[in-house]
Amino acid sequence: MGTNSTLLCIHRDPTQLSVLKENGYELATATNGSDGLRLFRSSSVDAVVIEHHLSQVGGTVIADEIKQARPDVPIVMLVDHLEMPYSGLKSVDALVAKSDGAHFLWATVHFVLNVKPAQRREARLMPQGPDAQRRRGVPRWASRRDPASSLDPSASEKDAPFSRELWQRIRDGKINL
Repeated sequence: MGTNSTLLCIHRDPTQLSVLKENGYELATATNGSDGLRLFRSSSVDAVVIEHHLSQVGGTVIADEIKQARPDVPIVMLVDHLEMPYSGLKSVDALVAKSDGAHFLWATVHFVLNVKPAQRREARLMPQGPDAQRRRGVPRWASRRDPASSLDPSASEKDAPFSRELWQRIRDGKINL
């Protein structure tokens, strides 16, 4: 599967990201934040995969600098565990725990490069506001934010790019998209 997308991978051991290359991505790699920033400034990349725990300069600092330079470039951060301070997430588009495995990383990169931009384009094309929702057949009462709906997992599943079962199969490495 050829994607023609170039990923900047800033990781202490870039060979651990071989699943991305195997699935058609071109990889530009750096083993530390300084080299990664230099490479980012000198080449054209479609997305960045960055390890949270880098030597000397942390991944969140590098992600902040990349987002300041080019806010449109999606950043996927690899973490040892999903517990991070909120400030570490402000410049990141997706988090992947290393324990989730390489297929989950690949699925997440695929999502931020393909599904998420399509959702943004679709949202821009749709008229917004209560009047526009009524024209699309959404009743007035449904356009109000219902706090209970945010607690209902089935409501968020309807908007998810993949079903819960498909995510589990991807995480287990039992499927290729």
